[in-house]
Amino acid sequence: MTPMVIAILMIVVLLALIFLRMPIALAMGGVGAVGYMLLSTPQSLLFYIDTAWVDKFTSYELAIVPLFILMGHIATRSGISARLFSASNAWVGHFRGGLAMAAVAGCAMFGSISGSSLATASTMARVALPEMRRHGYAGALSAGSLAAGGTLGILIPPSVVLIIYALLTEQNIVKLFLAATIPATLAVIGFFIAIALYVRLFPDQGPDHEPVPFGQRIRATLGIWHIVGIFVVVLGGIYGGFFTPAEGASIGVVLTLIVGVVTGGLGFRDIIGSLIDTAASSAMIFAIVFGADIFNVALALSRMPSDIAAWFGTAGLSPMVVMLAIVVFYLIMGCVMDSLSMILLTVPVFFPTIMALDFGMTPEHTALWFGIITLVVVEVGMITPPVGMNLFVISSMAKHIPLRSIFIGTVPFILSEMLRIILLISFPALSFWLVDLVAR
Repeated sequence: MTPMVIAILMIVVLLALIFLRMPIALAMGGVGAVGYMLLSTPQSLLFYIDTAWVDKFTSYELAIVPLFILMGHIATRSGISARLFSASNAWVGHFRGGLAMAAVAGCAMFGSISGSSLATASTMARVALPEMRRHGYAGALSAGSLAAGGTLGILIPPSVVLIIYALLTEQNIVKLFLAATIPATLAVIGFFIAIALYVRLFPDQGPDHEPVPFGQRIRATLGIWHIVGIFVVVLGGIYGGFFTPAEGASIGVVLTLIVGVVTGGLGFRDIIGSLIDTAASSAMIFAIVFGADIFNVALALSRMPSDIAAWFGTAGLSPMVVMLAIVVFYLIMGCVMDSLSMILLTVPVFFPTIMALDFGMTPEHTALWFGIITLVVVEVGMITPPVGMNLFVISSMAKHIPLRSIFIGTVPFILSEMLRIILLISFPALSFWLVDLVAR
């Protein structure tokens, strides 16, 4: 068999194993190991594994991941989500559909200290779902807004998925965080507009209620000053160059821990539980990363990524046509795969292809732009049936809402995301304008 045939068989077998529900780390690692041996020798595979796991797990970029995960778990157990939702609800909750908007705003703020889509969706759902049900909100709107709002957890910095993308493509983490800021803001605005249009068409599904007195609004806002402070200190310090992302993550963990203890929401058992959950989450991510590394090295031995990149570079296809084809591929795969798996499986193949094409931008701008578009499209997969992970998280917490209603409730937000993808593709500067502004 030729190396290209072996590479194609590797991808086909890997997808088959994933559809059969084999753990992604084992599937990628096992298929990659077999492919590596076919393309080289068993001895060379053993030599590679002997040093690769040390190099990979001691890398600076990957070391940041457990810290941000720990910060998110501590925030989840500290009761921060309730204060975030209360503050958002105080300002917009009385509008028609306002509680859904408050849930989205709460998800955005919680995502800024979590970095996880699933954690954001599940944590905010515990607080917002009972309140929306009490005010007579339809299940579709309630579940849809929380599932969509949860996706902000992987787009708003700090994002674990962005860190993995930086690791795979050797990009600057700080610049990627900056590049995600404007697209994340557009997501929040888009979700607000989607909710406003939805309740205009179906007024009974998101009724209004009495506004909160102004004094209570101020008190609710003052109740989240420390959360805003953590966000400003961590990301402001990273963007301002006062400390590295790893140092910023460490400071964020300490500040979140202090806030949780001082406000009384975090006990000793919660701290231990956060550490255990972080260890489990980190072990899972590290295993997937290592399995993906073996698989991607085998693909590199087959020269498949470089051959595909070279073919697209000489095929005469418009760069935008190639980008649109990749976006459509991601949207389809997002229906059946989780975000991290898609990033690890596809970026090593698609990134060289995109970098080989001329989009009229610098290589750094192209890398940032592709990273943000990839993240946004993967984010859509979190709320796309039939395997949108956020949909099932919300379903497990809202057993009174049929899964069909949850699927229907995400439609306005998926349409909003499609519009955002079109904007980001049409106007690439949205992904790197802020990076250039800060660099001046």
